[in-house]
Amino acid sequence: MQSKSWTLQDSQQLAADFPYTFYKPSNEVVSKLQPGNQVKLIFEFASDDPEAPSAERMWVEIHDHKNGLYSGYLNNEPMYITDLKHRDCIEFRECHIMDTDLDDPVPSLPDKYIKRCFVTHNILHQDQPVGFLYREQPEYDDDSGWRITAGNETDEYMQDPNNSSYVSLGAVLRKDDSFLALTESDIGMAFIKDDEGNFVVLED
Repeated sequence: MQSKSWTLQDSQQLAADFPYTFYKPSNEVVSKLQPGNQVKLIFEFASDDPEAPSAERMWVEIHDHKNGLYSGYLNNEPMYITDLKHRDCIEFRECHIMDTDLDDPVPSLPDKYIKRCFVTHNILHQDQPVGFLYREQPEYDDDSGWRITAGNETDEYMQDPNNSSYVSLGAVLRKDDSFLALTESDIGMAFIKDDEGNFVVLED
């Protein structure tokens, strides 16, 4: 029998590795799943096509659930995976479920930190730690008001818009969550990291 070209990705591990940006349905919502409900799974595959992604995220309609093993029918037509087609039978476990068609009663970290902020590329792309941050009046509806830097940027660096990005707070926390406890601070607050690596309030 020919081996399949795809495998199911462990969404539970992804959520553990990237808690601020990857949503994994709560145990509460998973426990409510019944035959007929839809779940989304990540189908990883290898391809010679340089334009192809590394995985396809597709919906599966649950047919049965016994002893921790689910079975269902693929409810999408794959774009890249050639040995899968619509209505094929798929077996999977809870760890593979990355989304459901039910409302999740438990707030998730990605949702909590979905508001955006301006952050320098020293942090986002050069893996430098957060060294200075302040919160101003948000400019947009999806803006948290946070402005985050490594603290060593020059005036010239800061004046170049190509040196910063407007991303979710979760995306910055994914790189460095040392400022997590400060995210609920009021507008107007500013913090700088001292020589001992602790954030202290920066007074006017």
